[in-house]
Amino acid sequence: MELKEILAKCDHTLLAQTATWEQIREICDDGMKYQTASVCIPASYVKQAKAYVGEKLPICTVIGFPNGYATTAAKCFMASDAVDNGADEVDMVINIGWAKDGKWDDITAEIAAIKAACKGKLLKVIIETCLLTDQEKIALCKCVSDSGADYIKTSTGFSKAGATFHDVELFAAHVAPHVKIKAAGGISSLEDAEKFIELGASRLGTSRIVKLAKAMEAGKQAQNDGSY
Repeated sequence: MELKEILAKCDHTLLAQTATWEQIREICDDGMKYQTASVCIPASYVKQAKAYVGEKLPICTVIGFPNGYATTAAKCFMASDAVDNGADEVDMVINIGWAKDGKWDDITAEIAAIKAACKGKLLKVIIETCLLTDQEKIALCKCVSDSGADYIKTSTGFSKAGATFHDVELFAAHVAPHVKIKAAGGISSLEDAEKFIELGASRLGTSRIVKLAKAMEAGKQAQNDGSY
């Protein structure tokens, strides 16, 4: 798989609590240059980033992040506010405690409400796989499938582990055909990125693939400079 094909599936991500506008602007520049699927940034920067990139790059943000235990009303407001500020995509975190309680109907209803608050924009549902059993993950595949959401996503990147090949395979076997898969957290090599895509991921949440592309570009430039 060519590098540009992998980059086209990457949500180039910066969600650190210390993220500054200068850093957000840099990943926007990278996203436009390398033609990533989107940049995924904190909600407080969405309006500024959208004004900066215009229609050149989709803006993604996160809500109920990273713990997922805000109320449904709060999450709906956050989603609506993000879209009003220019977000093209929203990544939400489920209420993981509800999953542990087996409150599948409540989870489905919450996701559906947030999807409605997104006003037609893409909704990705983070279930934080590292905190769940396989049976809970399978149940959540049904919740996401029934809710009208567009994607199921493995991880926030803020818990004890990120995406695994096993989880993407599990998703691919249990989500409805209309639900796409996003692998996120700990994707650090082109080989791993390609494997996740082969297993069924349509999106990758990572900052490292762009960093690898930049390093490869710098290496080629140095090689060219040394050839004269």
